[in-house]
Amino acid sequence: MKPKNMLYLFIAMLFIIAGCSKQNPTAPQMIEVSEMETEAAVSQITAEQELSLFGRFPGAVTAMTRNIYVGGDVDIVLSATDPNQIPVLVAQVFQQVQATNFPERAMALAKEIAWTQPHVVGLQEVSLIRYQSPGDAVVGGTTPATDTLYNYLGILMRALQAHGMHYKVAGIVENTDIELPMIVSQDPLKFDDVRLTDYDVILVRHDVRFSDVVAQTFQAKMVIPNSPITVIRGFVAVKARIGNQTYRVVNTHLEPAWSPEILQLQLAQARELLGYLENERLPIIMVGDFNSDAPDGATYRLILSQGYTDIWSENVLRHNPEGNTYGHDADLRNPVANFTSRIDFIFVRNESRFFRKPFIGPVFAIVVGDEDFNRTPSGLWPSDHGGVVARFRLAPFGQFAGLPQ
Repeated sequence: MKPKNMLYLFIAMLFIIAGCSKQNPTAPQMIEVSEMETEAAVSQITAEQELSLFGRFPGAVTAMTRNIYVGGDVDIVLSATDPNQIPVLVAQVFQQVQATNFPERAMALAKEIAWTQPHVVGLQEVSLIRYQSPGDAVVGGTTPATDTLYNYLGILMRALQAHGMHYKVAGIVENTDIELPMIVSQDPLKFDDVRLTDYDVILVRHDVRFSDVVAQTFQAKMVIPNSPITVIRGFVAVKARIGNQTYRVVNTHLEPAWSPEILQLQLAQARELLGYLENERLPIIMVGDFNSDAPDGATYRLILSQGYTDIWSENVLRHNPEGNTYGHDADLRNPVANFTSRIDFIFVRNESRFFRKPFIGPVFAIVVGDEDFNRTPSGLWPSDHGGVVARFRLAPFGQFAGLPQ
């Protein structure tokens, strides 16, 4: 590896451990110094400067987006052409969900958060899986499954506590809630029901105050023909007070664009979200799995056209210039990281009238979940996605413009 690339990698590692002081492992120390605004400046810093680089960024925000993955390839169920296939396909996905072992993966995900200590975390595919045995859905029954098998949010929060991290659930939106039959025996023929409820969640670090929680589902929904399945997506937003600045933090998960028709659905969802934020006067931090490839995806370009900046495009760390975030194999056991696309983003919008760019100083961003040390003890990747973590400082629009804080 070239010395310059090694330096960037080392800086990224400093980013991971930033603020982990013995006195207070969750509160990074901020030391006021002059700012480094160019890649050249970063490449020339001394070892002493490297040691406290992220602590030298007063007023900075650290944000994370993380699709934590339900654990199975649910697309094979959504794409079923024959409803009679569904019980068999559900059984296949259910076995995969069990094999990808979310409780084990949650410890790896919690470790990522413990390393980077973001102020705000946007989580997608936060699943609640419930069970009913015997099931009644196969014969048209409507009794809901209520026995909880996996509560991903509860499991992850306990994993964070095990790592000494103190985070709060600031906002949550319930998206799809679907119950389907699953074949469990052929002789005798027996079916159980599996119920999957999908959520998007915003976590905030213990020192972040939040208010004004908004959770909405999109009017644009994917209805699967000849199937009981309707896929619902949405967004959750909060006001988050970080330091002396208030931000509007938004988290979403848009529909994957399987076809031209579904791309139009994805664009419709994006327009609903952008419409909600159109008149927002606070600085916006919008994170999520947008399922739109950078730099050419139609939804990605739409968001940029509305005044948003993609954090990764401003990143001064170049050890991973592509920044791809998807995708590991569905079973999470591919031997090497094979990310081929960038669909997970941190966008910001800051309509400062005093600054040409939305940022003051450099932007540092890394992808997590794509290195061997991110794997679980049994060799699982934490998710089929990588996460994006960024540390940046926005121009103080609200403070200078006299807007409410």
